[in-house]
Amino acid sequence: MNWYFEVLKKYAVFRGRARREEYWMFFLVNFIVLFIVGLIEPLVGGLVGIYQLGTLIPSIAVGVRRLHDTDRRGWWLLVPIFNLVFLCKDSQPETNRFGENPKA
Repeated sequence: MNWYFEVLKKYAVFRGRARREEYWMFFLVNFIVLFIVGLIEPLVGGLVGIYQLGTLIPSIAVGVRRLHDTDRRGWWLLVPIFNLVFLCKDSQPETNRFGENPKA
């Protein structure tokens, strides 16, 4: 859960780099929370939409930071197959144009 809250703290931070673990743990926790909210949806309408709207910007921001970690610009998020490949790749071991390696 710590990764999830770290991404939410960096709500609209598009600079820097995000480790693969940070991105995928946020994705996993976000998916689980969305599933639980979906189960509660029939009791209290509109929760799924509100939750998705609230996590839209952090999701894009962590995706952009993840692409920065592989030394690619955030615009690659708009290209469906390539972005998935780049999001799964390991980070650059050294400092790149987007900052220092977060693993170091």
